[in-house]
Amino acid sequence: MALVVPIRPVPNQTLTVQLANQNCQLNVRQSLYGLFMDVYVNDTLIIGGVLCENLNRIVRNAYLGFIGDFVFYDITQFDADPEYVNLGTRYFLVYLEESELPS
Repeated sequence: MALVVPIRPVPNQTLTVQLANQNCQLNVRQSLYGLFMDVYVNDTLIIGGVLCENLNRIVRNAYLGFIGDFVFYDITQFDADPEYVNLGTRYFLVYLEESELPS
């Protein structure tokens, strides 16, 4: 079952959360070119500098060793890419469990 990861409407933030027995650190930052995210597990960078787009997975590849994935979801217009000012109200960060990913 998908899980909404609490995120705040600030331009730069670090989130720590345990997902699928993984100690995760998520760095989310806004730049002039969009919203970007880094994913760490146990202080090891899994993937960094990923442009956050609506409904586009962040990790994308199982070979990176991360269990599950993340997507940002626009709940109002359903097609806009996230901006920090509406994080947690319009744009939600969703964790997808491994069973919810395509084979």
